[in-house]
Amino acid sequence: MAQITAALVKTLRDKTGAGMMDCKKALTESAGDIDDAVDWLRKNGLAAAAKKAGRVAAEGLIAVATEGNRGALVEINAETDFVGRNDDFQDFVRDVAGIALETDGTVDSLGEAKIGEGTVASQLTDLIARIGENMSLRRVERLSVESGTVGSYVHNSVAPGLGRIGVLVGLESSDRSESLDRFARQLAMHVAAASPQWTAIEGIDSAALDRERTVLTEQARASGRPENIIEKMVEGRLKKFYEESVLLEQTFVIDGESKISKAVETLAGEIGAPVSITGFHRFMLGEGIEKKEDDFAAEVAATAGG
Repeated sequence: MAQITAALVKTLRDKTGAGMMDCKKALTESAGDIDDAVDWLRKNGLAAAAKKAGRVAAEGLIAVATEGNRGALVEINAETDFVGRNDDFQDFVRDVAGIALETDGTVDSLGEAKIGEGTVASQLTDLIARIGENMSLRRVERLSVESGTVGSYVHNSVAPGLGRIGVLVGLESSDRSESLDRFARQLAMHVAAASPQWTAIEGIDSAALDRERTVLTEQARASGRPENIIEKMVEGRLKKFYEESVLLEQTFVIDGESKISKAVETLAGEIGAPVSITGFHRFMLGEGIEKKEDDFAAEVAATAGG
């Protein structure tokens, strides 16, 4: 049997764009012959899958999975929203979210995790070949508490635990009543709607706060007011900034009146145990991905000009 060297695997990867493990298997099946290995990859749809990798994948699904005091959030992208309605794709994304509960919360470890007859990464490659669209395991987050609960919510749900916005919220408490679980879900719904950036004022990144203060100060100075008035104006606008971006300072969307911090205090009084928000994660499908927009008229004009 021919020796399958790392250099041989790299040559096949460069030639086809297929995954490392797929290339190694193709070379093994082809006794180390590059041309036969390329044919093997093509026959199994893996080279075709690699060719799709350059296409923008900004659709797909967000999935959440929770189990007791821990939860996982996963985003797997595809090129069109049609794939998000595909049963095979939905089953895969749901399974991957469950597997994420057992990983270290990184994309690499999740990609290497076992699923079915292979790994998450290899099964995703197979799915690309079957469905015919580029897909990617984009990101994953885990959240757990020592004692309490992790609440979840999915917005624009297409199936249980699957949708376009997914949220996890951690509540630390010695109480494990239905009231705590219900509040955790309501809080997750709030995060989905209000999109806070930080849990508490103390947790705001110092660079972000300095940048915001600088911008507000320049805006206030443009009014021509005295420095002592400018300082008060900046503090007032910072308060508004906190109310918009800090979870504990936001108005609870469930009742439209209470601050989140006050709602937490009220719950603690009702259940007779301290309650604290340990953190949250919010994924919105495709956020931050630059989608290509074809401008046919511009292309025609450029061609004509050439």
